[in-house]
Amino acid sequence: MKVLLINGSPHTQGCIYTALEEVAKTLVEEKIKAEIYQIGKEPIAGCMGCAACGRLGRCIINDQVNTFLEYASDFDGFIIGSPVHYGSSCGNIISFLDRVFYVNFMAGMKIFEHKPGAAVVSARRAGTTATFDQLNKYFSITEMPIISGRYWNMVHGMNAVQVKHDEEGLQNMRILARNMAWHLKCREAAEKSGIPLPKQEHVIHTNFIREKI
Repeated sequence: MKVLLINGSPHTQGCIYTALEEVAKTLVEEKIKAEIYQIGKEPIAGCMGCAACGRLGRCIINDQVNTFLEYASDFDGFIIGSPVHYGSSCGNIISFLDRVFYVNFMAGMKIFEHKPGAAVVSARRAGTTATFDQLNKYFSITEMPIISGRYWNMVHGMNAVQVKHDEEGLQNMRILARNMAWHLKCREAAEKSGIPLPKQEHVIHTNFIREKI
């Protein structure tokens, strides 16, 4: 079993990396493989809503989103980390996630469905809960069990050194990791016992506009 931890920060070894590193270290202690994936500093275009991915099986913008989707299919759980920028997630991670999750759905990839997900955020002071809620929406629309800690999954500090002094925040990263590991082990035990995943229904799409009868 292995978990992919996505660092959405432009800083490869900053606050979010420090938090994710604590999670990854604890996952390894729990006999779960863990890998931190950097999305980097290069600009990532936002979703154009063209829906071409449903026909092509990949995003029409051929960048690291397609590379990631290919790479991510082999993982059993996902943790997404983002710093707070003006009270919400940083721009690159949102463009990245919008396209990743849209392609996954439109192309019927099933990379994330029923696999556990968790969000981790960092800030100097505020905006963490709004960012946490924003990231969790990607999981809740994709049938992913959301893994929690003892508190909302956040750390505080201006830099990695300050985050390392956030004892409560780092403790919660370890608790999050153990909860993620427990969920994965339970899923493995269920599969070995012959308990299937929930029955899937054909997707029904409706909107809120109805013709007058």
